Order: sequence, then structure tokens, then C-alpha cells
Amino acid sequence: MTESTGDRRKRLGELHHSISTAGSKNDLIDAIEDALGVSAPVGDPATLEGLGKTYRRQIDDVGRLGERVGKVARKGLPDVWAGDTSVLASDAVAAAGRETTRMSDAFEGGGKALIRLADSIKDAQKQDGDGRAKLREARTMLGGKDGFFDDWHEDDDEEAERLKARSVASAGADLLHKAAITADDAARAAARDLNKWASQARAGKLDGADGLTAVDRLALADTSNVDGDPEMNEILSANDLERSSRAMDRLSAADRGRMDQLMANASTPQEKAYILKALASGHDVNEVEKFAGKIHGKDPAWLEDHLAPITTQTDSMVNEGKNSDGSNRNKDDQTFRSQGWTQGGNGRESTCVASSTVTARAMVDPVYALSLTGGPSGQEDDPAAFRRRLVDEQHRVHVEGDGGDNWTGMDLEGKTEVVNKEISPQTGSKYELREVRDADARRNVLPDIEKAVAEGKPVPIGVEGYNAKGERSGHAMTIIGQEGDKLEIYNPWGTTTWVSEDDFINGGMAKASNNSMPNAYAVHIPQD
Repeated sequence: MTESTGDRRKRLGELHHSISTAGSKNDLIDAIEDALGVSAPVGDPATLEGLGKTYRRQIDDVGRLGERVGKVARKGLPDVWAGDTSVLASDAVAAAGRETTRMSDAFEGGGKALIRLADSIKDAQKQDGDGRAKLREARTMLGGKDGFFDDWHEDDDEEAERLKARSVASAGADLLHKAAITADDAARAAARDLNKWASQARAGKLDGADGLTAVDRLALADTSNVDGDPEMNEILSANDLERSSRAMDRLSAADRGRMDQLMANASTPQEKAYILKALASGHDVNEVEKFAGKIHGKDPAWLEDHLAPITTQTDSMVNEGKNSDGSNRNKDDQTFRSQGWTQGGNGRESTCVASSTVTARAMVDPVYALSLTGGPSGQEDDPAAFRRRLVDEQHRVHVEGDGGDNWTGMDLEGKTEVVNKEISPQTGSKYELREVRDADARRNVLPDIEKAVAEGKPVPIGVEGYNAKGERSGHAMTIIGQEGDKLEIYNPWGTTTWVSEDDFINGGMAKASNNSMPNAYAVHIPQD
């Protein structure tokens, strides 16, 4: 059976060490043969390159479509409505323009990802082949294995020959290991990038909602909150679009008519999108109708304040260096009015698991978010009242996870329980605990993390560290976004920031918290 790229990487690292330190001829022969038994990097570079070039050839066609859309937009459109949910024609054309840009970016990005993968696989296979040639050379130098009595004694000439063979074999094993690293890194990068571009094919995810016109689907998929980077603050995630499509198809004719009317009556694209997001998060039409009544007529800024706990700013990825405690200087406060989405309201309680869970649920369920920010009426703007409701909810979830009523931490079993009770129903995915206590485990789980957040599913994470006395510090946060090789982290101290994949793998998580907790040790992955 062919090993995974991660298994191959780990195994060859171990065998390189075994070969380099082999103390006997027979041990060296065994290690060489084991290394030769590890499969070479798989994949056809020519096929991958051909696919990449095919994707990139689509860019010209998309570009011509974009030019035609741009001409329509520049002609000046009358204020007419289109689609069953009443989308302004000018807004629809603007959304079409942005969608063509996304399509072009997706084809370009996907093509580049495949071509980079092809180049890396080609290089890895060449390096692997060179390494195997050295291993075979070393194996030939060693001849047959020593018998039982021969292994007792090694004269000077035999030792010199063994050491020479070991040196050649070590160089060969090093090449195999480097080739495995190249192939593994390339496969992960390609999976990350292709998952990201696939999630950008947004309007098509509403295809199952037969009652929505193409205009409706395009406009809803395009709608963002008004603050921050539009591409990073879209109201409907890829998962929302798919879940809402399936939910619409399951509605009775009467309920479908009510949903269509609610969306047609909405005053802004943002209001429409949040109504659909409420359905996507598992609420029935009666609950969506009550929610729609509470937000009807509110301007986009009000909707963002009350329904979006997290806003990603356009400059949030700028590297501004680190503070003295190891945390990033560039952090964004996440607040409702003047009150942060903070554990215990002030960051002092040890309810990080419950607090990160509450915020994650509010991110995917606007009905729940409004119950916290706007209270029972949905109309409140008082940050002090929000703080009371937020802390009460954090305490409820903390007790639900058997954290006790002294607000001093929760174990992994309790965390798994609350994540699946509080977030799973809204995302439609059960969460599975994975402990990641070394670099290999963290590297192996990264593609699953990045796929989840690209789809709009928050990924809870635990970090820890030990001081000189061996005393442990631990904290719970949530991975909420991904761009390139960067992960966006929500810390229930009330902030968000970005860390690199390398930070996540190799003990750099202090950037999202502080120097006392550099290592990721557990993640909860949503299962499809």
C-alpha cells in the first residue's frame, strides 16, 4: 500500500537517522533495505502541468466576459428590480463583475497551484531517484549479511568499508527524506490552495435552491458586511450557501412562499443574506420570520454590529512585529459597541473554552448572535447589557461542559461535548477531537483545518506551554480563517490575529496568545 506523503516524510526521517547511526553491518543493511522499501513520490508531473495550463487558458474567456459585464455597468442602468427576491439590477451587474473577477482569480490560482505541484513532484522524483541510486550503491558495497559469529568481530578493514558504505547510504537517505519533504509540502500547499479556490465558487452552491433565480444566487453569494475587506467578510460562507440551498428545497410550498416573501421584503442585500444565513444555521421558518422582523429595515452597519462578532480588517495581515510577551502587535479588537467578545467580559475568568465556543456559534448563527447583542427584542445597543448576557451564556456553556461553577477551566472531554452541542447543529458537521502534540501531527491535520475554515466552519484549538518548574498553562482559541499560508485566530481575550502555518506546526502560537502557550496540542475538526 502506498504511504501518505506525511507518513513517507516521517518514516524516511527515522530511517535516515537509523542509517547514519547504524553500529553494525547487518543493522545498516536492514535500514538501507527498509529505506528502499518506502515508496517514491507519486504523481504524473506532465498530467498535472497539463491540467494547470488548461485552467489558465480559461482566463481569457472569463476576461472577455468581464469586459462585457463592465460595458453594461458603464452604460448606466435604471433602478429596476430583478429576481424573485428583488435585487436591484445595478447591484446584480456589479455582483456579476465581481464574480467574473473571482472566476478569473480561481482559474489563475488553481492553475498555478497545479503547475507548482507538478514542478515540485518532478523535482522530488528526481531527488528520490538520485537517493535510491546511492542506497543501492551502498548496499552493493556491503555484500551479504554477516553470520552469527561474523557479527561478533569487525576488523579495521571491515569497519572502514562499513563506515564508507554508511556515509554513502546516509547521503542517499538524506536525499530521499528531502524529496519526501518536498512532495509532502507541495501536496499540502496544493490541497490548501485548491480547497480555497473551490470555496470561492460561491453562487453555484445555491444551485439546488430551484426557486432562486441566477440573479438572486449571484447577489446573495456576493454580499459582504460593510466594514473590512469584502473578500474576508462575506456574510454567507460556502457552507451556509450549501446548507441554505438544501433547507430551501426541503420546505413545504407554504413555507417556501413565506421565505421568498421575507427575502423579497428585505431592504438591503445584507438583510437578505442574514435571513438566508438564519435558515442555513438550522432555524425553522417560524424562527427565521421572527428574526427577520427584528432586523427589518436596519442599515448594513447595524446588521454588522449586531450579527457579526468578527470583522477582518483590510490591514489585519500586515506584519508589525511582536510585543515583549511574544504576541503579535497587529491584533484587532472584536467588540460590540465598546464591549469586547471577551471571556468573563474582561478576560480574567478561565472560561476560554466556553467563551470561544459562544463566539464561534455566534459567527455561524445570526439568530443566536442577535440574542446576545440585541437582547430579547433584538433592538438593544447597550454594551453593558450585552456583557451581562455574554458572560451568562459563557457560564452556561462552561457548566454544560462540566467546567464547574468556579470558572477555572474545562478538560478535552468537556470541550468536545460543548463544541458538538453548541456549534455542530449550526454547521451541520460533527466535531472530532484530534490531539496534535508534535510537529508531524500538526502538519498532518493542517489540510483538514484549512478546508474547514475555507468552507466557513470554525475550528476550535487548544494551546499550551510549560514553565521552568514544569507548570502548565493552557488556553482555548478558534481558527476562523485562512489566506495563503496564514491562519486567522480568534482569542477569547477579545482579539483576532494571523499566524503562519509554520507557527502552528513549530511552536509559534505565542503570536496569538503569549510566550507561556506556544504549542498547539488539540484541535476539533468538523467531519463532513
